[in-house]
Amino acid sequence: MFIFVFPSEGCAIALASTLTSDGAATPRSGFIAAAISHAFSLFVAVSVSANISGGHVNPAVTFGAFLGGHISLYKSILYWITQLLGSITALFLLKVATGGLDTSSYALRGGETPWNAVVFMIVMTFQLVYTVYATTIGPKSGDMKCIAPISIGFVVGANTLGGGGLYGAAMNPAMAFGQAIDSWKWNSHWIYWLAPFVGATIAALVYETILIDSQNPHEQLPTKIVEKEYLKEYLIQVEQGTNYKHN
Repeated sequence: MFIFVFPSEGCAIALASTLTSDGAATPRSGFIAAAISHAFSLFVAVSVSANISGGHVNPAVTFGAFLGGHISLYKSILYWITQLLGSITALFLLKVATGGLDTSSYALRGGETPWNAVVFMIVMTFQLVYTVYATTIGPKSGDMKCIAPISIGFVVGANTLGGGGLYGAAMNPAMAFGQAIDSWKWNSHWIYWLAPFVGATIAALVYETILIDSQNPHEQLPTKIVEKEYLKEYLIQVEQGTNYKHN
C-alpha cells in the first residue's frame, strides 16, 4: 500500500505546485502524469506483494474477494487495517519529506450531486475488481496471472485519465482515508467508501454467478481424478509387461 500511495500522492503534490497563479486549473498534461504515476506504482505494488498477500492494495478488491469466498473475514479485516495504515504512513512521510506541503484530497466539483459521483465511482471500481477477478481469481485465468499486475495497473491508469478531472477517480477507500486523515477534510467522505464497495460487490457477484459458475461448475476435480486413474492403470500394465492400448 505504501509503494502505491507514496509515488501517486507525490505526483499529486508536484502537480499542485504547477497550478496557474490563481489556482484555477491543472495543466492537461497533469492528468496524464497522474494516470502514469497511478498505473506504474500500482503495477509495482501488486507485483511485489502478489506472492505474499495476493497483491491486495485496495479495501474494495479485498471485499470483492471476500464476497467470492476467496479470503476469510478475519484475513480481510487484517488486510483493511494494514491498507489504511500503509496509506496513512505514506502520506505522513510525504508531508515530512516535502516540508509540510499539503497533500491532495478527493472532493466533488461544483454542480454535481454526491450521487453523480457514487454512480461514476461504482462503474470505475467495477472495472477494477472485474479485472482482478479475470486475471487472478478466476479458475481459467491461467497464464493471465503473469500479466495481472500490469493489467490492474492499466485499468487504474485508464480510469484516472477518464475520471481524474471529475471526481478524482477514487477507487481506493484506503487512499481516500489517508488523505482525509492528513488534511482532516471529511466532506462527502462516505462516498469514497460506499461507491467502491458497491462496485466491488457487483463485480464479484457478476463474475462468481455468471462467469465462474457457467464456465466450470464441476470440471476441475473429476478431470484430475480421471487422469490419476488413467496413469495408475497405465503403470500397472507396464509393470505386467502387457501391451496398453489407449485412444
